[in-house]
Amino acid sequence: MLNLNVNNETGNLKVVVLGIAKSNGGVPKIEDCYDPKSVEHIIAGTYPKEEDMILEMDAVEKVLKKYNVEVYRPKIIENYNQIFSRDIAFVIEDKFIKANILPDRDQEIEAISHVINKINPQNIIKLPEECHVEGGDVMPWNDYIFVGTYSGEDYSDYITARTNMDAVIALQELFPEKTVKSFELRKDNTNPKENALHLDCCFQPIGKNKAILHKNGFLVEKEYEWLVNFFGKENIFEISKEEMYNMNSNIFSISENVIISEKNFTRLNTWLRENGFIVEEVPYTEIAKQEGLLRCSTMPLIRE
Repeated sequence: MLNLNVNNETGNLKVVVLGIAKSNGGVPKIEDCYDPKSVEHIIAGTYPKEEDMILEMDAVEKVLKKYNVEVYRPKIIENYNQIFSRDIAFVIEDKFIKANILPDRDQEIEAISHVINKINPQNIIKLPEECHVEGGDVMPWNDYIFVGTYSGEDYSDYITARTNMDAVIALQELFPEKTVKSFELRKDNTNPKENALHLDCCFQPIGKNKAILHKNGFLVEKEYEWLVNFFGKENIFEISKEEMYNMNSNIFSISENVIISEKNFTRLNTWLRENGFIVEEVPYTEIAKQEGLLRCSTMPLIRE
């Protein structure tokens, strides 16, 4: 059995699900895309090749294993994108919460049935149908659960709006002893530089008390300011619009002092090292073309 345990983003990682890029399905049609960045690369003829993405994910698996992390991979569904395992479910405390994601992606959860079968069924939660939520929007941080959302009346017009207020309320009911704090995110179906697809596209806590942040990802300045005050200005690495577009906030913590980061994130990686972090650099620019990076492709199950 897997005794699930995740209370924050940086506890010592023991067990994780890492997505898989094999049999990825090739270049999708524009009308089948879920985000503006993929569309941009299809039009430019630069959509990532499967063999390149496999190499990138293998590099991440190698780093995880170097730190003795047990790594599960999804079973392969032919011609199907299974890279972003963070979207399909997430763990808070000892609960495995299935995400209500885009209906076209339902099969992805079945591909990790070999993992789910090791979890106590009483700890597997499926939220009510009206609760839309994806793991990229949900960040447990000790006494808090940070949730990215969009509550505009035009919610249904945005394929990039993935988590609604019904889900925020449901999470608060599930974890009454925690404070669920929601943040309105900026959404744009066509311009990836103005679109925060998930909360981890513009914010991520690292270490014990630090964070990476991008102001323009937040619709409400006061909510952005709340995070600045919570972590303290001196503990925040503020990324530019270009860095947000390149997914600089979407790195992945193995522990409080070890971070997997993209090798081209020069400014960020320098700052991390100056602040005492061990940075394991990997190539991940191809996967980034689908508006997802390291946090998106990992689903932690056990952190100490």
